[in-house]
Amino acid sequence: MKRILITGAGGAPAANFIRSLRKSGEPFYLIGADCDKFYLQRAETDEKYLVPTANRPEYLPVLTDLIKETGAELLFAQPDVEIEVLSRVRESLPIRTFWPAQETIETCMNKYSSFLKWEEAGIKVPRTMLIKKEGDLRVAFARLGPRLWLREYKGAFGKGSLPTDDLDQAIAWINFRKGWGNYLAAECLTEASVTWQSIWDSGELVVAQGRRRLYWEFANRAPSGVTGLTGTGVTVSDPLIDALALKAIKAVDKRPHGIFSVDFTYDSANMPNPTEINIGRFFTTHQFFTEAGLNMPYIYVKLAFGEEPPLPSKRVNPLTPGLAWVRGMDIEPVLTTMSEIEMHAKRLNERLEKLKCVTA
Repeated sequence: MKRILITGAGGAPAANFIRSLRKSGEPFYLIGADCDKFYLQRAETDEKYLVPTANRPEYLPVLTDLIKETGAELLFAQPDVEIEVLSRVRESLPIRTFWPAQETIETCMNKYSSFLKWEEAGIKVPRTMLIKKEGDLRVAFARLGPRLWLREYKGAFGKGSLPTDDLDQAIAWINFRKGWGNYLAAECLTEASVTWQSIWDSGELVVAQGRRRLYWEFANRAPSGVTGLTGTGVTVSDPLIDALALKAIKAVDKRPHGIFSVDFTYDSANMPNPTEINIGRFFTTHQFFTEAGLNMPYIYVKLAFGEEPPLPSKRVNPLTPGLAWVRGMDIEPVLTTMSEIEMHAKRLNERLEKLKCVTA
């Protein structure tokens, strides 16, 4: 039985990974590690261990000791901060890993570096500037405005992001975040977005699937409206997204290896612009694909162990378009279809029309 160590094991993304492996039909022995003693209790693993945060000097010695103690054979790190730390020392870890090249990880975890790569490759991207001082913000408003999207150049889940058309507010926000030198300003795009999740093996595309996000859960709780928590996702199959995703990935790595999830946001001309690549990990709600019939975590694990994975005959967008994954806090996600969702909206409209006639 394969023994897999999973970091960030108490988080929702890791839960999706764990549930997908449990659903594969192959038995796994799963070992969970988390730096939060409360989150750790949620880990759906066979063993659980509390570890220091990845920025602590004790983190690597503790994790290495755990690997040896538990006999773990494969390391799957879900949080970006842990991937960044662990991938640097991958050669010295007594365990197998399945990550992209270190240079690729560093490029993708720096949104300005990936922007420059895409711009150089001639890919349509939102115009972007690195903000080091107040004068840079003034220039950004003049060049990219009237409305800017401010965000930290590192970090997930819309970390520190804010859309604004007010210079004073922008200055106050970056002051509040202590973000001079760590912030980007970009032209604002629309709210429409798509993610193209893919697995590669030594430069060969193994499988990929597109998913459109309909809305962010708890969007009204964040200044930017971006929480990193997808409310409902829908499967898509779009040749334009496929082509742009491949181009965006090859612009940062000529020989992709491991997981590459490209995020796109549409501009006012309805053109998808790549905004980041979530590198070395799956997006949070990847159990969606598993329940729909595409178990990407299982494919990933089989490849990591050098085994033949079960693959669909169609490698790009094998899932039927229009499948929907509806989720929320403390609620089991629901796999349904957009036609089912729209049917209820249609019925309500018919009822309203009928009542209007009755009361007229």
